[in-house]
Amino acid sequence: MKNDPRWLPPMSALTAFEAAARHGGFSRAGEEIGLTQSAVSRQIAQLEAMLQTPLFDRIGRRVRLNEAGRAYADELLPALDAIRRATVRASAKRQRRALRIATLPSFGMRWLAPRLPLLTALHPDLVVDFAARSEPFDFGHEDFDAAVHFGVAEEWPGAVADFLFREEAVPVCSPTWLAAHPLRDPADLLTVPLLSQSSRRDAWPRWLAAAGVDASKWEPGPAFEHFLMLAQACAAGAGVALIPSFLIQPELEAGTLVVPFARPLSTDQAYYLVYPQNGLDGPLRAFRDWMVDQASDG
Repeated sequence: MKNDPRWLPPMSALTAFEAAARHGGFSRAGEEIGLTQSAVSRQIAQLEAMLQTPLFDRIGRRVRLNEAGRAYADELLPALDAIRRATVRASAKRQRRALRIATLPSFGMRWLAPRLPLLTALHPDLVVDFAARSEPFDFGHEDFDAAVHFGVAEEWPGAVADFLFREEAVPVCSPTWLAAHPLRDPADLLTVPLLSQSSRRDAWPRWLAAAGVDASKWEPGPAFEHFLMLAQACAAGAGVALIPSFLIQPELEAGTLVVPFARPLSTDQAYYLVYPQNGLDGPLRAFRDWMVDQASDG
């Protein structure tokens, strides 16, 4: 059946069916796609003949999707939407060198956004739209050209993963909080609130163990979805958190956050730019090369 043209209905029939399924009738479907009601009816009759099953129940002059029609629509409509998205993207890229990139929220705000003027200066015709995403997804079902991923390359199946850099997380708190809660050695952390990032709740036990502290005595504190929320909570005096140093450089330089123990936590995980295996076209190649170059500069 694969690639057999006998099982690919005419696009005109699919378009008529999709519109009729959404509107629940042939008349409004025809108004949308520029056909008469009878022309829509003929297109759907052609599709039903090919499928050898009715898709609508005819009740007088009214029509209504039947069970077979609903099942067909449930599978067909997402496929047509995917075709539309792919066509829009291909057309937009011909008209302008456009990309849509998914990025981790804190990474996008603190690492990507400040560097965008450099990208514009190097590629003034390249238009990049960014959207926040925290979890891997299927490029075949999402309208993105690439994504920023933290973890290991193998966690994003079916994609190419270009290494950017590793991170070092450091314990931080506000200087006012530290003055009120003196920390003389790492074991003192077991007596104060330890804040976490939601997807990295194991960071504190690993840091404590590396510092020679019995991590079994660790008690989880509040968790935050994004690192910058975590940084704000620390700056407000909520406790101590482990945060990648590159994400809080402004706070460290301004002194709103301080490092009580200079013991960074490193892991085998890293930041990657991931993209479909066949997706490295001209615009994405330019963006990829720029990202890798920026990452190598630190």
